[in-house]
Amino acid sequence: MSVLGKVVRSGVGRRRVQALVIGLAAMMAVAASVLGGSLLVVSGAPFDDAFAQQHGAHLSMQFDAGEVSAGQLSRSKGAEGVSSAAGPFRTVTVTPQSDGAGPGWPMTVVGRGDPGGDVDGVALLDGRWPARSGEIVLSADSPLLPTMGMKITFPDLSGGPTLTLVGVARSVTQTADAWVVPSQMPALTAPGSGGYQMLYRFTDAGTTAQITAGGKAVTASLQPGAAVGEQSWLTVKKTAERDTAVYVPFLIAFGALGLVMSVLIVGNVVASAVGTGTRRIGILKAVGFTPAQVVRAYVGQALIPAAVGTALGVLGGHLLAVPVLAETGEVYGSSSLANASWVDLAVIAGVLGLVAATACASAWRAGRLRTVDALAIGRTASAGRGRWAARLAGRLPFPQPVALGLARPFARPVRALAMGTAILFGTIAVTFTVGMGASLGQVMKARAHDAADVVVPAPLPDFGPQGDGTEKKREADPAAVAAAIEAAAGTGKYYSAATVRATVSGLTGTIDVNAFTGDASWGGYTMASGRWIDKPGEAVVPTPFLAATGTRIGETVTLNGLAEPVMVRIVGEVLDPRNDGMQVFTDALTLRAAHPDLAEASHHIAVTSGTDVSAYVDTLNKGLAPLGVTARAGGLDAGSDMVVTLNALSAILTLMLVAVAALGVLNGVLLDTRERVQELGVHKALGMTPRQTIAMVVTSVVVTGLVAGTLGVPLGVALHGWVIPAMGDSVGLRLPGSVIAVYHGAELFPLALGGLLIATLGALLPAGWAARVRTATALRTE
Repeated sequence: MSVLGKVVRSGVGRRRVQALVIGLAAMMAVAASVLGGSLLVVSGAPFDDAFAQQHGAHLSMQFDAGEVSAGQLSRSKGAEGVSSAAGPFRTVTVTPQSDGAGPGWPMTVVGRGDPGGDVDGVALLDGRWPARSGEIVLSADSPLLPTMGMKITFPDLSGGPTLTLVGVARSVTQTADAWVVPSQMPALTAPGSGGYQMLYRFTDAGTTAQITAGGKAVTASLQPGAAVGEQSWLTVKKTAERDTAVYVPFLIAFGALGLVMSVLIVGNVVASAVGTGTRRIGILKAVGFTPAQVVRAYVGQALIPAAVGTALGVLGGHLLAVPVLAETGEVYGSSSLANASWVDLAVIAGVLGLVAATACASAWRAGRLRTVDALAIGRTASAGRGRWAARLAGRLPFPQPVALGLARPFARPVRALAMGTAILFGTIAVTFTVGMGASLGQVMKARAHDAADVVVPAPLPDFGPQGDGTEKKREADPAAVAAAIEAAAGTGKYYSAATVRATVSGLTGTIDVNAFTGDASWGGYTMASGRWIDKPGEAVVPTPFLAATGTRIGETVTLNGLAEPVMVRIVGEVLDPRNDGMQVFTDALTLRAAHPDLAEASHHIAVTSGTDVSAYVDTLNKGLAPLGVTARAGGLDAGSDMVVTLNALSAILTLMLVAVAALGVLNGVLLDTRERVQELGVHKALGMTPRQTIAMVVTSVVVTGLVAGTLGVPLGVALHGWVIPAMGDSVGLRLPGSVIAVYHGAELFPLALGGLLIATLGALLPAGWAARVRTATALRTE
């Protein structure tokens, strides 16, 4: 090993605390950066790979067969900007029933001769493509659970056609729920129903504006109203990336905090090492070290622990990313982590580069020191600093050890500033994490949307009309349940809610239609904009529904897949992340004609003031017992794996930041205490007890902790105000003010004291060492 290498190794070994601080800071910054970068870069990689391989459709459009002919649609293939197109394919929305297992969900069936083509090559996952009438292929995302050979009937249709499942496939742009040969479509299409589907790829399709322009071009020659629905590939892509995109904004925030803290801590550690090792620098120069070698020695002492921390950070970032990205990779059959190696290299180079640059700048003074001056000075003196603060503190009504401690930051202002900055970032992280937990709690409260005191749960919801005229078996008569609720003493207000499944033109899959009997506005539904429904024919929908359908408040949508189409006007935007936001909330009277039998309803009750909920439930259940249902207290479950993961990640990263901040304080106080060892000996010789010594050392960081904590809280609130809306945008949700304004005055004061707590925790170990040092040893120390 070279002489320079021995000096570097010796320096790292002597400064174990400083090495730990640098390594932990680098690990935290790298872990957050690798995790955030991987999610940002590769979360969409499985979808992008599948889209390119299958030549996914940039735009899928549904047309009314009564308004446009197949020939007219074929001519749209030559519209400006269209690079390739497929169709027209006949399409219809039907409600299947599998092997007599009960009513199914409405789904979109497309007549298509083969799975290949220049647009939307459907990938077969199991079985084969249908070769004749009587066979069907289901999408892997279909509401029906596919089993090869299963029989699927359509009792709503004339003759009740029965099809055999021969395959399972996936369209990357979700153009259908099932496929049959074109000759099968007449048997699945009732008179006056059905339409055409066209799939387009455009020369330019990277933005929403380009997709909109392409849609206008292909419909320019058609009469208005011919197009009844459309779906952009950008919407599908955003949905595919939604589960991972939510993590990116807060990981960027933590990564930035970690990087800045790493730079500050490395700079402070190296500068302190230079300041306390002036005589050692002089000795190195006296034995022949050049200024550049001295600088390299101190840079190396910072890079070694930073490199170890970086390696651990990369490993930790990937371990945290695996469960987050696994689901997306499984859906499209590819590895979502395979293409992230350049992210690792960029983060490693960036962090180590910042460490090296910061250490070099801080060590530059060591290279410029003259050998004679370094040997003569030995330690950097600071005897004249802070005397005014010491005199002022001595006049305060505090014990002398406390006064000495309070004045100490002014003797080492740069070091106090470095410790304060570390505490500041720790306080920011704690404040942000507390706010994020509260905001996620509000989102989950909106997700549960049940402010009721008592709930009578519904059996499994009805997912479509029977169509065969048979009476379905009911768990309970909703009217009888409502009568029992109304008759119970203590009932305040109540409403019932039933859920059916429907489809919307242009979208594959089904949506939940939640129909209310009674006023549900008090039930915990959080409005992002607009207003709640107040009459039949109106609806409120979540933000993702507006984005997927291209609609706005005030416009109308048509619900299909019921006994007859239902048109509703959107009057409000509600916060509800369930079912990817694909829901509609409306009045039960809106569905009276299309679905007259809303039997499977839940009932939600608010009791009158002063009513004991437990006693009310017991009394109500006596009346409900003959009806076969049971009431219970409280709302519905609102758990979420994503919320648990977000809270766990934020807690881990916050604890790392707080640990780094506390270690930064420990490093600063330890250096300060060792510099003052002779002064401590004098104090001990004059009668200072170990307990007073601890008080003096701990109070030396009180002012710094209080100031940093006071500044950190508003900065943490500001960070929360930026990150939480960004997280909402990443999953297509518009968050109302109640989700963002979660801080209250009573909570901010304890958070501000968090800075003092971090400072105290960091100062305890050096304070204990100072209390234990013997007086004679302290006085002999140079």
